[in-house]
Amino acid sequence: MLTEMLLPLAWVATLTAFIFSLLLYLKALMAPASALAPGGNSGNPVYDFFLGRELNPRFGSFDCKYFCELRPGLIGWVLINLALLVQEAELLGSPSLAMWLVNGFQLLYVGDALWHEEAVLTTMDITHDGFGFMLAFGDLAWVPFTYSLQAQFLLYHPQPLELPTASVICLVNAVGYYIFRGANSQKNTFRKNPSDPRVAGLETISTATGKQLLVSGWWGMVRHPNYLGDLIMALAWSLPCGVSHLLPYFYLLYFTALLVHREARDEQQCLQKYGLAWHEYCRRVPYRIVPYIY
Repeated sequence: MLTEMLLPLAWVATLTAFIFSLLLYLKALMAPASALAPGGNSGNPVYDFFLGRELNPRFGSFDCKYFCELRPGLIGWVLINLALLVQEAELLGSPSLAMWLVNGFQLLYVGDALWHEEAVLTTMDITHDGFGFMLAFGDLAWVPFTYSLQAQFLLYHPQPLELPTASVICLVNAVGYYIFRGANSQKNTFRKNPSDPRVAGLETISTATGKQLLVSGWWGMVRHPNYLGDLIMALAWSLPCGVSHLLPYFYLLYFTALLVHREARDEQQCLQKYGLAWHEYCRRVPYRIVPYIY
């Protein structure tokens, strides 16, 4: 049974990530200085192994980080979820409504990420962070085996879910996805073509780099509206599991900490990059992730 194999598979994935990271570190020792990551060349072997010395290690035309960033972890996550759904059907006769919701919500999220895969090229993971054990472990082991915790919980603790409650949870997820996709699409459209009719009328702030900062639309509501949508969806994924146990909410708590930390890094980098224009943007858009709260 899959549930009996999850822990061994997680150990194998972790070992694979370690060996892969070691190979990448050795490869980076021969890489030119121009290929190194800004923070992965400290001279401390342990630190550089963890963060990654090389920014985008390649074997020929194969970009290791770009491939691992989404595909193995996200696809593995969905496959584990689906296997747990099938196993619940074998045990109970049919999957529960709660299991269907968790699978459906997370399949939508993964499908969206893969459909818009090119957008990952502008993320901090790709543009700034080296590819070391931190990202390799996250992509190959952490994502598939911890992001599927809701489905794992439901297999052992089936939750009765009435249709009205399920409808409310679906609405929560829909609101989160609407904010998440709307904010990301608006940003990506503006980056590709600021003259696009969909974004041409948005208010902007000019910067010393020649780029423009959006100060209206989704990005005039909070500085990181995509993070807000992400967190609302994370809540919706946990709600089908009920409120009797903290475990299904681990992802929400972890992701909140992750996004708050990432937001702080974003703020620091944007301040260095845009200077006075970023101060003006922060004055115009005072809330970071949640309007009127944070």
